[in-house]
Amino acid sequence: MWPSHFRSFAERHNLPGLQVELPESSDLSEIGATIGLYNEAQAIDEADSFYPGLIVKADGFVPIGQDMTGSGDPYFINVNDVAPGPIYRIYHDSVHDRDYDRNEAVAKVLESYEDLLKFST
Repeated sequence: MWPSHFRSFAERHNLPGLQVELPESSDLSEIGATIGLYNEAQAIDEADSFYPGLIVKADGFVPIGQDMTGSGDPYFINVNDVAPGPIYRIYHDSVHDRDYDRNEAVAKVLESYEDLLKFST
């Protein structure tokens, strides 16, 4: 499911299972984040079994992690972005069908998934 560039990055840095603490000042959406990074099997399950993954995968979004604070908003990369692309939070309450408002539902969190390394715990 993951594009090869992200899979290679995740494996090289042992990202699956890590937790990332992103302060408000570093989060482009300015709310901060605690992200539990998925392994690829968990990403597939998120994309194939749960909202918003079921809907947003048609737009190229691929899950990479879950919110650890209880909001239920997963984190994604987009296969249409040039590597190393941004990380996005997709608000699950804003995605009910293919007509979701992308401006409301999708927030850019980091400019590059490589920035995860700065905040891993």
